[in-house]
Amino acid sequence: MVSIIYNKTCFLKSVSKISDINIEHGIEIAFIGYSNSGKSSAINSLTNQKKLARSSKKPGRTQLINFFQVISNFRIVDLPGYGYAKCPMSIKLKWQKLIYNYLKKRKPLKGLVFLMDIRYPLKIYDQYIINIAINQNIPIFILLSKCDKLTLTQQKKQFQIVYTKLKIFLQDVHIELFSSFKKIGISKLQSQLNIWYKQYK
Repeated sequence: MVSIIYNKTCFLKSVSKISDINIEHGIEIAFIGYSNSGKSSAINSLTNQKKLARSSKKPGRTQLINFFQVISNFRIVDLPGYGYAKCPMSIKLKWQKLIYNYLKKRKPLKGLVFLMDIRYPLKIYDQYIINIAINQNIPIFILLSKCDKLTLTQQKKQFQIVYTKLKIFLQDVHIELFSSFKKIGISKLQSQLNIWYKQYK
C-alpha cells in the first residue's frame, strides 16, 4: 500500500473560474458538500494542520476552488460549499456553476470525498452532485461527518439509511463515519486517498 505523508500538504492556489486553473498534470481528489458539512475541517484533520483550509463557524466561507499539493502530481481540492441559505441567489448560482464546470471539465479529477452531516444526509443538492459524479464515472467516498454529535445507535441507524439509499445507484458504496473533532475516520480517509493515488498515478 502506498504511504503518503499528508502533514506536508501545502496551499497551491485559488481560482474563481475553471479557465484560471492552468494545472493539467497529476491527479486531484476533490472535497465536496454543503456549506456546513465540515469540508475544510476534514482537510485540516487529514493533513494535521489547523489552518491549511479555511474553516469558520459561519457557513459559506469557501467561495473559491482551493488547491493544495500533497506531493508532486497529487492534489486535494476544496470546492465551494453549496446550499447556504443566507447567501444571495446570484452567488448561489455562481458557486453551483463553478462546481458543475469543475466536475464536468477537470480531467485530473479522479475521486470525490463527499462530506455529509450525518444528521441531515442526502439533501437535494447532494443527490444532484452524486448523479453528476455517476454520469462522469467519478468514484465517491462518503464521509458522514459530525458523527460525534450522535449516539452509537443513532450513528448506525443513519449509516444504514444512507447505505440503503445509495446502493441502488452505486455498485461500490464506500461510506465512513467521520468526526474532525474526535479524530474519527481520518485513517480510513487517508487509506482511500492512497488507493486512488496508487490507482491513477
